[in-house]
Amino acid sequence: MQRAGLILTTKKNPMRQNRHRTSKKQLQLKGVPAAPGIVIGRVHVFGTEELMPPKRNIAAEEIPAEIERFKKGLAETKKEIIEIEETISREMGVEHGRIFSAHLLVLEDVVLVEEVIARLKKKKRNVESIFAEVLNKYIDVLSDAKDEYLRERVSDITDVGKRILRNLMGGRRDSGLEDLSEKAIVVAYDLSPSDTAMMHKGRVLGFATDIGGRTSHTAIMAKSLEIPAVVGLENVTDVVENGDRVILDGMHGVVIVNPTKRFIEKYEKEKKRYESIEKELVELKLLPSETLDGEKVVLAGNIELPEDVASVLSHGAEGIGLYRTEYFFMNRRDLPSEEEQFNAYKSVATRIKPYYVIVRTLDLGGDKFLSQLDVPREMNPFMGWRAIRFCLARPDIFKTQLRAILRASAFGNLKLMYPMISGVEEFRQANAVVEEVKTDLKKQGIPFNENIPIGAMIEVPSAALTSDVLAKEAAFFSIGTNDLIQYSLAVDRVNEKIAYLYEPTHPAVLNLIKLIIDNGHRENISVGLCGEMAGDISLVMILLGLGLDEFSTSPIAVPEVKKIVRSVTRAQAKDIAEKVLGMQTGKQVQQFARAKLKELVPDVAGEWSEG
Repeated sequence: MQRAGLILTTKKNPMRQNRHRTSKKQLQLKGVPAAPGIVIGRVHVFGTEELMPPKRNIAAEEIPAEIERFKKGLAETKKEIIEIEETISREMGVEHGRIFSAHLLVLEDVVLVEEVIARLKKKKRNVESIFAEVLNKYIDVLSDAKDEYLRERVSDITDVGKRILRNLMGGRRDSGLEDLSEKAIVVAYDLSPSDTAMMHKGRVLGFATDIGGRTSHTAIMAKSLEIPAVVGLENVTDVVENGDRVILDGMHGVVIVNPTKRFIEKYEKEKKRYESIEKELVELKLLPSETLDGEKVVLAGNIELPEDVASVLSHGAEGIGLYRTEYFFMNRRDLPSEEEQFNAYKSVATRIKPYYVIVRTLDLGGDKFLSQLDVPREMNPFMGWRAIRFCLARPDIFKTQLRAILRASAFGNLKLMYPMISGVEEFRQANAVVEEVKTDLKKQGIPFNENIPIGAMIEVPSAALTSDVLAKEAAFFSIGTNDLIQYSLAVDRVNEKIAYLYEPTHPAVLNLIKLIIDNGHRENISVGLCGEMAGDISLVMILLGLGLDEFSTSPIAVPEVKKIVRSVTRAQAKDIAEKVLGMQTGKQVQQFARAKLKELVPDVAGEWSEG
């Protein structure tokens, strides 16, 4: 795959080349949904600026002057970045401004600076060519890293590197996205945080990139700017040209290049439907989340970062059913201190009051790694040393987080939840650590909620099958269907070769969910669901019929879920659930569920009920 928009031409990261496509057939690309919304428009390819410093031999006596020029270039770049950081902090919030701290770390990287000076002395060449050579080495190594954190730092290094080169070469920056003359969908290999932050919101309809994940800085900023975005498309820069028409679906992570008239009409309808539902949001926010026969159903939001609270509230959710705290540990070079964590958890607790927040303890492992920890690579990380297993093995990290959560519980309605519990013994071990932390806090006279509810995330078949025992000790259950499905069906959910086997409607999955809910209710504890299933509109009525108490999903999905809940009685939902539990295949369940959705809530079902 070509690496577009990087700094130099090398074997691993060549600049984007001119392409002449002979075919204009429709092409559909699948990536990672970064920010919701649907847009249809023309492409503006961005980030093809080439900075190719000339190579020039220098005499030994010129070396000090070149080193001084290098230091001056670093200083000028640092001044630029600090100005951007101040602007972003003022206009978008301190959390986004902190993103540029990572850029400053590149400038302060002693190893990089020393390597540039050492090569300069050895090769006796102008400093910009030496710097580009060293920087390319860094980019190549990080681009191929297995660690998501390291791969996503490529955009930081690339952005800083371009700034340094421009300053060394005495040039000015090409026109940025804020200078677009007409509305367009921006396509790039990657967008730096500064590119994203400086977007002219009125002219950038949406954007699509080759690389990036949902936790990348670009994705986080796209959500805040409310610009539809799809990242991680791998080769979108290879298949589009300036002026091409595309459909960008930020909800499903799809980009359609040169769409047919039929597809344009279909997506225009879906775009209107989406916009219509958004308009209904204000009205839905004020209405209770209950069935037609008056049964209350809690609709909560899932968040990764404190700034996501605004989205939870604006979409009418009644609390946070899953606070994924591991994202606070990522995108940084060190572990967060107790005070940092306390301030983050306190911020969420106070902003969401009087609603509750379910704080999930660190869920490290699987597809989430922390580069600053010496965590060994495993053959099967999804079933290895992760989540509560890791926390129990590293009480130093676990206790620091627990202290921060407990301290924050004095400022709001916090609940604590352990991920990947496999049985009651593990639950008891974790509770024992909590009791140790509580004792320490009492001795220090630090206030906290001594009766903080502690629940178990049920995402392992062994926990589901022994949920009758766990329900006697847990304050609540939250079903993590993303992992429960992959473990129950032996399907790696990130393996595209067997993606067709990842089936939420599989009878085994539905029966496990029913078992968990029934066992929880026998012990009078609430049962929620915080996996992707909670936001699947075709499955809401089934889950409602199985007796689910709480749906916790992406905030953007809350209005649709609420509309479905308010359109049926619990009795109707139970009848639907009973019917599907008697079906033999997931496809039968899926077809029946879509048909029922179209029958009972046609304006939500739309065209997607037809698959």
